[in-house]
Amino acid sequence: MYETIRLAKDGRIGHLIMDRPKSMNAMNGLMMKEMADCFESLLQESTVQVLVIRGEGRAFSAGGDIKEMMDPDHPMDIDAVMKDVSRLAKALYMLPQITIAAIHGASAGLGFSMALACDHIIAEESSKLAMNFIGIGLVPDGGGHFFLKERVGVPKAKQIIWAGQTLKAHDAMAKGLVDEVTAEGRALEHAKAYAQEALASPLRAKLASKHALHQLKIGELEKMLEMEAAAQSAMRKSEDHLEGIKAFVEKRKPEFTGK
Repeated sequence: MYETIRLAKDGRIGHLIMDRPKSMNAMNGLMMKEMADCFESLLQESTVQVLVIRGEGRAFSAGGDIKEMMDPDHPMDIDAVMKDVSRLAKALYMLPQITIAAIHGASAGLGFSMALACDHIIAEESSKLAMNFIGIGLVPDGGGHFFLKERVGVPKAKQIIWAGQTLKAHDAMAKGLVDEVTAEGRALEHAKAYAQEALASPLRAKLASKHALHQLKIGELEKMLEMEAAAQSAMRKSEDHLEGIKAFVEKRKPEFTGK
């Protein structure tokens, strides 16, 4: 059904697995579309009550696929891509399931925005978490501004976005960005345990609370996604972005000019 992801159902637990392991689950245009389609299909899913999101191979997700962004033969249609990214973020936020991000390896850029949208975030202690758009002269997308602000408030969200640092799991937990840190190789095991605990609890009441809290904020998320899409489209044409990408490819420090 999907080329870049897999959706498996195990009773009342669903597993969404990002499946581009050779690219560290970097999200190309197709993957963003498939993720959005998958989350939208789960909006109508009543049998699955808990969803575990994870990556195949050695990473959760390295974020947007920079190679595809730079492909001169098949240039990425940023406006079409941003529509799928916005669909993905909105549907994930509104899912009628408890969502668990099980992070190992890298969770960066859009991959980190998506993890932050989940109800419960588990990260292995060796994982690397980064809201690193600033390094290539871009702004967070996939609701990254909104989800960061929801977790840590505006002043800290700005600090994290502007710093663009790669955080270790314990540092991320200290900042309020993840809920649980596990030993290497144990994130999925802990996610399954959390899922079983949820299934043994008054889950309908929990999901009703989630619905109430999220429904109140959906208008704000929609506005944020519009602003992110417009800003990203503008930043893609900036001199700083072109320099950031060039420096990334040439493996050197970028020289930004604020243009």
